[in-house]
Amino acid sequence: MIECRNIAKGKGKGELIVSSQPISFLGGVNPENGEIIDPNHELKGEIIKDKVLFIPGGKGSTVGSYVIFQMMKNDTAPNAIICLNAEPIIATGAIMSDIPMVDSPCETEGLTAGTMVEVDADNGTITIL
Repeated sequence: MIECRNIAKGKGKGELIVSSQPISFLGGVNPENGEIIDPNHELKGEIIKDKVLFIPGGKGSTVGSYVIFQMMKNDTAPNAIICLNAEPIIATGAIMSDIPMVDSPCETEGLTAGTMVEVDADNGTITIL
């Protein structure tokens, strides 16, 4: 079990999709299908719907929070979000959209792409399944 700080309450599990680059949800993710569309992002073409997204943080416009909210309405959002360092744009989007979110994991070993995890943002833990 990996301890972390809880940002947006709830529990979510799924396959990890991992990026070493921050993501801008405005213009970087298609809210219609959950595809990363930023042509310069290492995850371009990947779908984050029903996954657990692990990123260093977010970047870009505050409208990104509303893109996350639109993804929730479209059922294209990730099941949970893990950040190394949460910033207000993604945190606000996760809170508005009831997407479990944590940051500052005490360790990241084992949090690799394709790994199944459960994020328990109520208790601030990540469990590798």
